[in-house]
Amino acid sequence: MNKVTATGHDIEEAIKKGLNMLNISREKADINVIDEGKRGFLGLWKSRPAVVEIEKVINPAEEAANFFKAVADEMGVQVKVEISKRGKYCDLYLSGDDIGILIGKRGQTINALQLLTQLVANRYSNQYLNITLNPEGYRDRRKETLENLAKKLAVQVSKTSKSVTLEPMPAHERKIIHHTLKKHPLVRTASIEEGPKRRIVIEPISR
Repeated sequence: MNKVTATGHDIEEAIKKGLNMLNISREKADINVIDEGKRGFLGLWKSRPAVVEIEKVINPAEEAANFFKAVADEMGVQVKVEISKRGKYCDLYLSGDDIGILIGKRGQTINALQLLTQLVANRYSNQYLNITLNPEGYRDRRKETLENLAKKLAVQVSKTSKSVTLEPMPAHERKIIHHTLKKHPLVRTASIEEGPKRRIVIEPISR
């Protein structure tokens, strides 16, 4: 229930009832006064209750964080989530014990959880929101690893003149490889295949 209509002897009473029905604070409510109501006077005029419509203001980033914490809890991992939002980009910084369980082999688990968390966030967002799950700096370490891998393979390809095909990667990791070698004078990158099998090929540039 995200929206209710409440009545009271006056507006404040109606608002209080509505907030209690939604179990939210006033700061998380969008309040629309339907009728200010009217008090009776000496029985000459009938009273009319105040009517308000209250809608819960949903924060997509908070919904994403709550979803992730619930999933982590089901996996037996207690995790703390800190939200950092910049326009359409939202980072969820994760900390806690057993964080490696959430990362998984080569980041496969955290990448799958990131996709699900992003889907949840965008159910409540008016504009597309890019969610990044960053467990204890893992994304920064992974970025450095991929950059070093790209540079190492570029040297190999330029020396042997033979293309190298990398393992399948999610889009944000492929982007790191592409960006790292974008201006390389001796090699170029291309993506092949589709969906979860999509991967990068590093090719020599003919001279």
